[in-house]
Amino acid sequence: MVQAAALTGEQRLAQMARSKKSRQRREKAIETVLLAAACVSVFTTLGIVYILLKESLSFFGNVPLWSFLTDTQWTPLFSDAHFGIMVLLSGTLTSSAVALAIAIPLGTIIAIYLSEFAGHKTRETLKPLLELLSGVPTIIYGYFALLFITPLLQKIIPGLPGFNVLSAGLVMGIMIIPYVSSLSEDAMRAVPMSLREGSYA
Repeated sequence: MVQAAALTGEQRLAQMARSKKSRQRREKAIETVLLAAACVSVFTTLGIVYILLKESLSFFGNVPLWSFLTDTQWTPLFSDAHFGIMVLLSGTLTSSAVALAIAIPLGTIIAIYLSEFAGHKTRETLKPLLELLSGVPTIIYGYFALLFITPLLQKIIPGLPGFNVLSAGLVMGIMIIPYVSSLSEDAMRAVPMSLREGSYA
């Protein structure tokens, strides 16, 4: 009886050892798969950087850097090709300035209202509605700018072309209002009550 119990104990120990080895093999396989996935992402990033550097060096071998930065024409497909980035850069900065001029005041006002004046029920209703704006695809905003904002602006400014920086900037401003208001509200709600009371005083 004692010998049978001892054999059972030895069998249990052997079974536990086999189970432990099996678990270690599975964990090692999982570690190997995860390491391979990490290596794939690292090598993909290195490949992208390599191709960008190689193509950039090839490009700047044919186009001078100063011409690239200061030329005011971007016509890469014409027979007399120009690769000036100044037009693209100025358009980006102008539309971003218009967008920030819209989004910062409106987003801050909305954040002040939600964090300081709105009741709990109003805040819980308005905040998800506001965050829905950040889920709208960018292409929808583009169509909204082209088909709705631009015709309205053309009624106010008759000579405005169909593709203009003003309507793009206005719609970009509407698009980033949720980010500005959410960040501002989180910052305002993080202010300690002692500082609030000190400001009231």
